[in-house]
Amino acid sequence: MAEDLVLESCNLECESNSLNHMTADMGSQQLVVRRGQSFTITLLFAGRGYEEGVDRLTLNVQTGPCPIESSGTKSHFPVSDALRKSAWSAIVEHQDGTSLSLLIYSPPDARIGRYTLTLEASMGYQGTSFRLGEFILLFNPWCPDDSVFLEYEDQRCEFVLTQQGLIYQGSLKFIVPTAWNFGQFEDEILDICLQLLDTNPKFLRDQNRDCSRRNNPVYIGRVVSAMVNCNDDQGVLAGRWDNAYEDGVSPMSWIGSVDILRRWRKYGCQPVRYGQCWVFAAVACTVLRCLGIPTRVVTNYNSAHDTNSNLVIDRYLDEMGNLQKTSKDMIWNYHCWVETWMTRPDLSPGCDGWQALDPTPQEKSEGTYCCGPAPVKAIKEGELRLKYDIPFVFAEVNADVVYWVLQKDGSRKKTIYSSTVGKNMSTKSVGKDTREDITHNYKYPEGSDQEREVFAKAELQKSYLTEEEKGVSIKIKVSEGMNNGCDFDVYAVISNNTETERLCRLMFCARTASYNGVMGPECGMKDLLNVILLPHAEKTVPLRILYEKYGSCLTQDNMIKLVALLFEYQTGDIVLGVRDIYIKNPDIKIRVLGEPMQKRKLVAELTLTNPLSTPLSGCVFTLEGAGLTEGQKTQELASRVEPGQEAKVRVDLAPHLSGLHKLVVNFESDKLKGVKGYRNVIVAPLPK
Repeated sequence: MAEDLVLESCNLECESNSLNHMTADMGSQQLVVRRGQSFTITLLFAGRGYEEGVDRLTLNVQTGPCPIESSGTKSHFPVSDALRKSAWSAIVEHQDGTSLSLLIYSPPDARIGRYTLTLEASMGYQGTSFRLGEFILLFNPWCPDDSVFLEYEDQRCEFVLTQQGLIYQGSLKFIVPTAWNFGQFEDEILDICLQLLDTNPKFLRDQNRDCSRRNNPVYIGRVVSAMVNCNDDQGVLAGRWDNAYEDGVSPMSWIGSVDILRRWRKYGCQPVRYGQCWVFAAVACTVLRCLGIPTRVVTNYNSAHDTNSNLVIDRYLDEMGNLQKTSKDMIWNYHCWVETWMTRPDLSPGCDGWQALDPTPQEKSEGTYCCGPAPVKAIKEGELRLKYDIPFVFAEVNADVVYWVLQKDGSRKKTIYSSTVGKNMSTKSVGKDTREDITHNYKYPEGSDQEREVFAKAELQKSYLTEEEKGVSIKIKVSEGMNNGCDFDVYAVISNNTETERLCRLMFCARTASYNGVMGPECGMKDLLNVILLPHAEKTVPLRILYEKYGSCLTQDNMIKLVALLFEYQTGDIVLGVRDIYIKNPDIKIRVLGEPMQKRKLVAELTLTNPLSTPLSGCVFTLEGAGLTEGQKTQELASRVEPGQEAKVRVDLAPHLSGLHKLVVNFESDKLKGVKGYRNVIVAPLPK
């Protein structure tokens, strides 16, 4: 009778498996594979080798603290003669003496997470069990049967594998791309993402049920959306929008997700201070890409926050053009969320593809601060009854804005104003650093028959300006050179499109603002009591904006809101023009000194010229880049920087991955904060 099989060692073949499963950038210290795709392990037996027909090999995989076969978190399966596409299975791939290679296949709907793998070897009724090790299973956009399958390789590369990107900020008329280091494959990040899943309240309430649902990207998306904010759990980020960030980090100072996620874990899952919408979205993007779900960050300009779900945002002005805080409804200059790619078998046909998912805590969804996934196609078609949170996202891109002027007698009068919600929706293009406009994915053209049909289906009303209301109009135009530290002009351009002369009063004012619509102090004002408008003529009224007025009260969002109120004496009509402008920070010049090559020292030279009329002190450059730096690097200047002079530092880099990478830089000082810059660096592989 043959002696029992004795396992001497098990090689999980981390390096070759990671190449086949597109997880090589996560390193080779642990086995990370994707579901719906086979992977190889090699067993080395002591004494004799495996004998087919004599030895019976059975594998056991399990995940979570309470693995149960009926929950899909445990599977017991033999080494057989064929792989099964719908279940865990294994075959002999190759045998050489006492060495045996097995091919193990996971089904495309397997639960993601950390698994243990054991082997049972027997010749009859008795057997011996061996622990082979652990592996991590992720979603698989390369597998046609996976619910996150994405057809095109360039998109899989962009939305799953790329560790850097651009997030669009600024304003509707001055869109600013900001580089971000997602870093989903950096050291510790995968383990932190799995810890995030195990910290969510649904897991803590019912571990078996939570783990059993981790095969579903819709469920994972909702968990991540809730866990990136900390409003009702031990989430990653605390939000703050009041410009008081002294007890944490200003949202404008972050340049990547890696530092945020590492801080969250290091300090015992306490929320990291502070985040705003683009930070919440970027961290969610990192977590979801890390887990294998195709994800991108999108920006919606003039984004509505409709708290009472009537699709109308009421804003109130006094007669001087100052916004009054009388409603929770808001218009944000821009708002960021993420889109994730997945099928929606839980919904009617036509809802597959991009899903809007918003981790910024705004409104509760099923009792939790999360939002989505909401099918983008359903948002466009006005299918408001489908899951999840479609009415809220629909309002963000479609709501009407109505401005009222509060008059001295306590009454209010509606202004004539052309609503501009949901404009220039932006995301980074696939494979290049350009902006892709995706507004057409969310809504039909303004005023089109299709748009009217969508509103009728949703049983909602949308107002449009009548021809009579277009008689007198006002637009705000700007000049070149709206740079931080400079004075510049803005213009109210009034058009009289009627046959008669009009006499008006013009109130034209400027106030600093935050990107979420909150107003700061006045920094420019003009009140003209007698403006004469000739028939079919145009009149331009300039307003000078002085740095000495806006410099001290400009928030880190670098926003100024311009409001022009035109009171017509004859008709009593009030015509309104509103524009948000972005004050441009100086550029950071980034030079790379030396030839970028893997595992060779490289130096980056960072330079910023002080554009202000006063010195800068406390100057600090911070930089990071997946594949280029070991974590975040900070360099402080010892002396202050005089007006017109350069702040310059040199920082050592440590390129450890070949390919295209982004070096992302932030500059802070006492008077300039959140100044961003980036440079693409192509790192050559080590010569063979």
